[in-house]
Amino acid sequence: MAGKKRTVDIKSRKTVFKGRYKINEYQFDFDRAAGSGRLTDVSRLVFERGDSAAALIHDVERDVIVLTEQFRIATYDKGPGYILEAIAGSVEEDEEPEDCIRREMMEEVGYRAGALTLVSNGYVSPGSSSERVFLYYAPVATADLVDPKARGLAAEKEDVRRVEFSREDFLDRVDAAFFDDAKVMALGFWLKSQPGQGKPKQAKPNKRRA
Repeated sequence: MAGKKRTVDIKSRKTVFKGRYKINEYQFDFDRAAGSGRLTDVSRLVFERGDSAAALIHDVERDVIVLTEQFRIATYDKGPGYILEAIAGSVEEDEEPEDCIRREMMEEVGYRAGALTLVSNGYVSPGSSSERVFLYYAPVATADLVDPKARGLAAEKEDVRRVEFSREDFLDRVDAAFFDDAKVMALGFWLKSQPGQGKPKQAKPNKRRA
């Protein structure tokens, strides 16, 4: 609330798991958001996986949306396992989110990125993860597909398939909640709210003097 100063006291922080990602355990006290007073001796686990970036690729010449399909073990038990996604990747140390998208587009689908529009950024699951995701709109030309055989990095055992939808089909599927990837849905509704994106601007007619 504006004008009200709240205090958080971190009493301890320790890493309880460390692999490719890590999990930290926090002990802390904090001022209540609802009502007065403080909550003390609170313990929480935080998944520290770094930030990520994703993009909706739009070939504006053919008016098609480019997604990826790959197997994701984290989605296997609840389905679908093989999932259609907006292209995405982890932002590396000292890397800007926009640079992450440019790298991932080349690695996974072989597209050279042009101008990128930041649609939004925010926390994916703030109750347990520090990850922020940066969502971009990436308009491309057909000639920007410079490596049609791109499938991801073999060294990381990536296996990525490029999938295309016409804009109309894509937006119909967004309306029907067809996609399991929240990034696709968020970017899809943004694109729907921006009907002029990727379309040539109409020249204004010249006004003739009487």
